[in-house]
Amino acid sequence: MVLVVLLWAAGLGAAAQFGKISILYETLRASYGGNGEVALGLVVSIVGMVGLIFGTTAGLLVARIGPRRAILAALAAGAAMSALQSLMPAYPLMLASRIVEGASHLAIVVVGPTMIAALAPEHRRPLAMTLWSSFFGVTYAILALVGPHVTPTTLFLGHAAYMAALAAILALTLPPDPRHDHLPLGNLLAQHAEIYLSPRLSAPAMGFCCYTFLYVAILTLLPPETPETHRALIAAGMPLVSIAVSLTLGVRLLGRMSAVRLVQYGYAAAIPGFLLLWVFWGQGAGMVAGGFLLSAALGIVQGASFASIPELNATPEDRARAAGAVAQLGNLGTTTGTPVLAALLASAGPAGLGLAAVTLCCAGIAIHAVQKARRQRLA
Repeated sequence: MVLVVLLWAAGLGAAAQFGKISILYETLRASYGGNGEVALGLVVSIVGMVGLIFGTTAGLLVARIGPRRAILAALAAGAAMSALQSLMPAYPLMLASRIVEGASHLAIVVVGPTMIAALAPEHRRPLAMTLWSSFFGVTYAILALVGPHVTPTTLFLGHAAYMAALAAILALTLPPDPRHDHLPLGNLLAQHAEIYLSPRLSAPAMGFCCYTFLYVAILTLLPPETPETHRALIAAGMPLVSIAVSLTLGVRLLGRMSAVRLVQYGYAAAIPGFLLLWVFWGQGAGMVAGGFLLSAALGIVQGASFASIPELNATPEDRARAAGAVAQLGNLGTTTGTPVLAALLASAGPAGLGLAAVTLCCAGIAIHAVQKARRQRLA
């Protein structure tokens, strides 16, 4: 399990490629705010846009070049880009570094679950995949504690050193890539179609998209709408509840049922949380109760979604392709969820937000039911 923890540590570094800019957003306004709000926001979001566009392609490339080579190159590139960013370069160069960082981030989040699924013993695989799924929440919690006390230069250089050290450690510890003929890339559009038409390759990604659409938006929109007396509690507590439940109850339940079934149960359990928010909107204790319940339920969805990748796909190549699709549709949800739900909240109030959230939970359940029926027909 040492290698699993090291790969999870690489995931923390990948999440920090998003988080370091989010934490420094207001500070960076002094250097780059003159280019306009959209340009400043692009410094944060362009990393996710790379995944949105090239997620599935990355899964195909990783399957072709080998996961060890891919993650070592990604960590080295990430270290170099953070070192460059510590110089606070001109805006065009900063944006170019973030595009490279987006490719680095994408490679890590594709390789991580693929290698962990291969390296973890079968009886520990649910725990290993759930641990991997926590990397974003853990990183943001760490950065929230550290970020306010360091300068941008220190944070960028610290991240660069962390990524470089992990690249060196993993170069010494990861097993070599399997010796096999490289998979031909062929027609990329045809291979994308093959992935999304496959009920095994696409199911984890399609279910995960509903999760990212909801969870990231709720973490962003809910605290400002909560009464000030409970605002800090809900902002800090929701991600911690999600992580804690996924690593405890989620892992325990994965030992008793399939990951796909658990994803469906997680979405079902989130619905009462969204209904509580709707009923008690504007009331601190009620909003905290609803927020914590939906966070716990969606934490189970998060871990089970990653656990479903090896459950549904037996070969490393198929797992890499499925992980690429998860990265792509996950970024689709992350990118679109906040603006869509913010618009609904502004136009239709808590009722509009609640109805949309319940609909998305039902869609997450239905997607897996449909894909399971398709797998049975093709068996």
